[in-house]
Amino acid sequence: MSTAAAARASGFALVTGATSGIGAEFARQLAERGHDLVLVARDAGRLEKSAAALAGEYGIGVEILVADLTDAVAIAAVERRAASIVNPVEVLVNNAGFGLVRHFDENSIDDEITHLDLHVTAPMRLMHAAIGQMLARRSGTIVNIASVAAFTPRDTYGAAKAWVISFSRWANVYYRGRGVRVTAVAPGFVRTEFHERMDVTTDGFPRFLWLSAEQLVRSALRDVDRGKSVSVPTLRYKTLVALTRILPDRVTAAGSLRSRESSR
Repeated sequence: MSTAAAARASGFALVTGATSGIGAEFARQLAERGHDLVLVARDAGRLEKSAAALAGEYGIGVEILVADLTDAVAIAAVERRAASIVNPVEVLVNNAGFGLVRHFDENSIDDEITHLDLHVTAPMRLMHAAIGQMLARRSGTIVNIASVAAFTPRDTYGAAKAWVISFSRWANVYYRGRGVRVTAVAPGFVRTEFHERMDVTTDGFPRFLWLSAEQLVRSALRDVDRGKSVSVPTLRYKTLVALTRILPDRVTAAGSLRSRESSR
């Protein structure tokens, strides 16, 4: 899709984790392209503020859904909206997520299951809900936020994101001939609230690896427009991903996030 065509985009875009960071930037850039929005997040106040700002700036329609996607009742409401043939969702962005600071053996199994539910079960459920009406219209785009951690041995976060990439690759090949494109976006370090919410230090990571959310989303949407199955932003991260294929696991697994408390 050319820039001019993108500017004429229409239809609803549903974005999860839409009030901050990558999700908020996807919502903004999709609104800039002309999409009406369905914003999904847990904080009603932030949702209302984001909706008012986007509607005012871009003159679009904005719906909000307050939902914790790990709650069965809440995600069912989002699934119903994704599946609706009334004002159908043309673009689905599965972005909501969080990280666990401690290693697998140090976390409770309940925390691990919640983590898996949000990163794997929720995107799968929303894709399944949306894809029926997309296939019926032979038109739709699904964007799943993964991570470069998917290409390295990184506890259950990397494993969950590897599922997102693997499934998105298959889905894009299988469904694109029927009008539905699926792209997994694999960010590296992006300046958002993600690490702050985890209460981890990122002081040890080189400055050149950091991206802005605006830069990431612009790159991702270009790859989505081109129908790519996987989007890895910038040459620096493409190079790092290529290196993971040839370096031993003990090297690619080196380095980890540390809590601010442990770094004091």
